[in-house]
Amino acid sequence: MTGMKERIMQLVKKDTILVVSGLLMLLSLFFVVPDKEYVHYVNYRVLAILFSLMLVVGALDRIGTFRYLTSRLLGRIHSERSISLFLTLLAFFLSMLLTNDVALVTLVPFALLLLSAFGDRRRTVYTLILMTVGANLGSMLTPIGNPQNLYLYTEYHFSLSGFFRLMLPYSLTALILLILAVFLLNRTDQHEDTAVVSKHPRPEPGRLTAYLFLFTLCLFTVAGALPYWIMLAAVSLFVFLLDRGAFRKVDYSLLLTFVFFFILIGNLGRIPAIRDTLTGIVDRHTVPTAVLSSQVISNVPAAMLLSAFTGRGSDLVIGANLGGLGTLIASMASLITYKFHAREKQPGDRYLLRFTIINLLFLAVLFGLFLLIG
Repeated sequence: MTGMKERIMQLVKKDTILVVSGLLMLLSLFFVVPDKEYVHYVNYRVLAILFSLMLVVGALDRIGTFRYLTSRLLGRIHSERSISLFLTLLAFFLSMLLTNDVALVTLVPFALLLLSAFGDRRRTVYTLILMTVGANLGSMLTPIGNPQNLYLYTEYHFSLSGFFRLMLPYSLTALILLILAVFLLNRTDQHEDTAVVSKHPRPEPGRLTAYLFLFTLCLFTVAGALPYWIMLAAVSLFVFLLDRGAFRKVDYSLLLTFVFFFILIGNLGRIPAIRDTLTGIVDRHTVPTAVLSSQVISNVPAAMLLSAFTGRGSDLVIGANLGGLGTLIASMASLITYKFHAREKQPGDRYLLRFTIINLLFLAVLFGLFLLIG
């Protein structure tokens, strides 16, 4: 019994959103008895694209693609300010294609290695925070930058050009803010001849070409040029033949969380009292509601829940993406950096305080931009 309790507590701690969404889904079954409508709750296209992207990116990671590219790019930079700027911008742009999670998992270990040569812990903390902000804000420009974008892009039937136009003002503003922040937080500069990362072997050309082709298939599916079931079959078959271990890189808990939310959202939409009340609130204040709810449950579940109660897809995209700023759990990707940082945490670095202040400043400016142009 004790062992069972420990395993349950570990699951709750590791996948809190999964557990909570599962419990809420089960609770909703008492109000809406399962019937044939349940089959239509699930957005299979979103799940197929998300699974395929995670599988291909995982396969690319397993052959060392991102470690090789990162080491090549960073190996000759010896200025602390230049490293901070480059890492921040790299996280910003990589997240547009690789998702904010993958960008941070790839870059943060290199950042810690490089910045350790300078011995300035405060600068290291600032760089890690700006990389996290950069990944969360860079990812908002594309439908595949983060899970909530992919879901909302499909749910509200955006066109690629329409999605880009919607988020471009916020992305450009975020880019300018990030560059300014790097220089404000690195007013002095240091140079170290030892700031060189270890070399990584070049990825195998054959597999690299195959995986890039599969990634292209995913992009075509996102753009609506290829049926999702063809992409899913092709990606699954080729990765299975080339590297079965890549299937272990897929975040199955995230996929299951999506399923739980699909069922929960479908049931909530069939309860008139809840549907009418929340629709009135969310429709009138979509962006503020998305931002505030993201601070408590993170922006992915917030976007999915609120989508059931508003037709204002553009506002929900903006609110969910801006909502990734703020608290540590506003975007689950932020926890990745924090976990890496916690392993080397030193007394007095005040990571959480600095993280929150910087995030709130970015959020205030970008929310102000929404008020100005939205």
